[in-house]
Amino acid sequence: MNPYLVLSLVLGYFLVLVGISWLTSRDADTQAFFTANRKSPWFLVAFGMVGATLSGVTFISVPGEVGNSAFSYLQFIFGNIVGYWLVAGILLPLYYRLNLVSIYSFLDQRFGNSSYKTGSFFFLISKLIGAAFRLYLVATVLQIAFFDTFNIPFSITVLVTIALIWVYTFKGGIKTIVWTDTLQTLFLVSAVIFTIISISRSLNLDFFSLAERISAEPTSKIFFWDWRSGNNFFKQFFAGMFITIVMVGMDQDMMQKNLTCKNKKEAQKNMVVFSLSFLAAVFLFLCLGVLLYIFAHETGIQIPENTDDLYPLIALNHLSLAVGIAFLLGITAAAYSSADSALTALTTSFSVDFLKIDKYEETQRRRIKKRAHLLFSVLLAAIILVFRAISNESVVVAVFTVAGYTYGPILGLFVFGMYTKKNIKDKWVPVVAIISPVLCYVISVYSEVLFHGYKFGFELLILNGLLTCLGLWVISKK
Repeated sequence: MNPYLVLSLVLGYFLVLVGISWLTSRDADTQAFFTANRKSPWFLVAFGMVGATLSGVTFISVPGEVGNSAFSYLQFIFGNIVGYWLVAGILLPLYYRLNLVSIYSFLDQRFGNSSYKTGSFFFLISKLIGAAFRLYLVATVLQIAFFDTFNIPFSITVLVTIALIWVYTFKGGIKTIVWTDTLQTLFLVSAVIFTIISISRSLNLDFFSLAERISAEPTSKIFFWDWRSGNNFFKQFFAGMFITIVMVGMDQDMMQKNLTCKNKKEAQKNMVVFSLSFLAAVFLFLCLGVLLYIFAHETGIQIPENTDDLYPLIALNHLSLAVGIAFLLGITAAAYSSADSALTALTTSFSVDFLKIDKYEETQRRRIKKRAHLLFSVLLAAIILVFRAISNESVVVAVFTVAGYTYGPILGLFVFGMYTKKNIKDKWVPVVAIISPVLCYVISVYSEVLFHGYKFGFELLILNGLLTCLGLWVISKK
């Protein structure tokens, strides 16, 4: 693709985002940055959350992974759906009743300051690594598509990428994010639909023959029952359910959007509608994956060793220019719809939980918020450059996997706080929160030996949460 066209598309895309930012952030104070003044339309939040949930990693990985694990990912998504409904029924009423800005304030009210800081700290670490990893992948795509042509260093690519996010989020925060996420979801879903239509026409398939062709492929198999397999239905389903409860219901990033709705009922409607929209979007990605493999087989395209490269390879090199443009806009939207909200959530959590921004007057609040926003922008850029310096995919993925361990203590803290009446020795909570993930890692490494061939997958999060609950019970007061 012509690099000047790529530049024009990316700049045009961000000009639109900046325009939305200008419209939504006029007269915005810190309350608007953190909560959008609780005035967001629930249906807008629901649609925008689809894009925020489907990151750049999902955009390129899910279609390629179809060749390895078929439609088994849907088992995980079914668990997600139940998780979303549980969040809507249990956690959202709690957050609205307590009128929380940072959801980790609940831990302060329930246990004490150490628990509060521990929950928030583990969120900050998880979100920083996760957001940086997703942006790293997209910055790499932009580097290949444009910046390498002009010998622009990767570090400049990263700085430009982060700076663009900072520009359209620094003033309006979550108030702006609700609207930009909606636009980015539209680009993301449109890219997938457009690619499916283009491949269908190339293969002379109408809608009904397309559905028949996809359903006839072995890669469209959904359910797997072998208990030793990582794709086992029950492993995937329950892991999907608990991961959603933690990474949505106990994650400041995702909950901050829900808490911008006018009231509890609208937030709950948002969550239910979003869950069904998310299921439909993932199903489209999986169908696209089957079509990509069919197209590659029938046109003699060699499947890349890394299946993540399959969608970019075909979209940018073997389909029309229009599809290439749609793909570029889609992956950019997928990356930034999760990264911009992550930056806002990091700023919110740090400002409220650690800097106690509520104690200050508005002028000082704005100064603190801007500095925190800039701090996390710099940290994101720095972590991305560290990933690049490592230049070892297995190490980078391992670092990202480690971030997944940090959600276990958050799960344990919330569950123990909500479903027991025990008080704990608050000062020992950080110790429990460190020991639990370490034990999980050891158990995971030796699970096949200890449990007769059983290999842990996503369900390790559940074990992590249970170990944290056990640790909290041990340090509970008599």
